[in-house]
Amino acid sequence: MMILLSALISGLLFGVGLIVSEMVNPARVQGFLNIFGNWDPTLAFVMGGALCVTIPVMTLLKKKEQPVFGTKFEWPTRADVDNKLIIGAAMFGAGWGATGFCPGPALVSIGTFSGDVFLFVGAMLAGMVVHNIVNDRQQSAA
Repeated sequence: MMILLSALISGLLFGVGLIVSEMVNPARVQGFLNIFGNWDPTLAFVMGGALCVTIPVMTLLKKKEQPVFGTKFEWPTRADVDNKLIIGAAMFGAGWGATGFCPGPALVSIGTFSGDVFLFVGAMLAGMVVHNIVNDRQQSAA
């Protein structure tokens, strides 16, 4: 129960942070990505603030043997860069730049009942389904 409660609180805190920082506003995100036009540095400050919190906390967590509400940490095990990562990152960046949404802010923005948000989330979910189908077929063939 504590795992679910901590996940709920973390998600709510993340969502409120996205709203307060206006990262749910596609124009704000696209302004950040428009480095050759009217550049908006707001997102850089949001990222910097996130790093100021994340780096010390991650440093402390790396010293712990197990999480408070779990049996083990799920640290990344791979450090290599492969074609899947490069293609996925390019697709993510293109979608983010074209729409101004990435998954977290899009899910938070569902509450606006905007058609653009529903279209983005639907396309995102469809992309996840297609990825799973392709990935399953690749693993079956291997």
